[in-house]
Amino acid sequence: MALQITDSTLKDVLNTDKLVVIDFWAEWCGPCKMVGPIIEQIAEEYKDKIVVGKVDVDNNDEATSKYGIRNIPTVLFIKNGQVVDKVVGAGPKNLFTEKIDKLI
Repeated sequence: MALQITDSTLKDVLNTDKLVVIDFWAEWCGPCKMVGPIIEQIAEEYKDKIVVGKVDVDNNDEATSKYGIRNIPTVLFIKNGQVVDKVVGAGPKNLFTEKIDKLI
């Protein structure tokens, strides 16, 4: 299950040497509803290899502005505190897993 990340927990989540995958989303966003189940599958399949989380952009202004999120869904791939890749918009599961496999 993906972690629910908030402004106050983001720093702790990023404090790892694992790849961190964060889905920026909102309840009212149609494409986010397509990406959400994919992110949950990835969280389960890669649970021992990476950290997967979700940030609700409506409730977490600091995290959203820190990464300059303008469109959702946006999925960031963060390694050692740095964004190393991202996907803006909905896409198939393999789009995400291919990026993860290259980065871990």
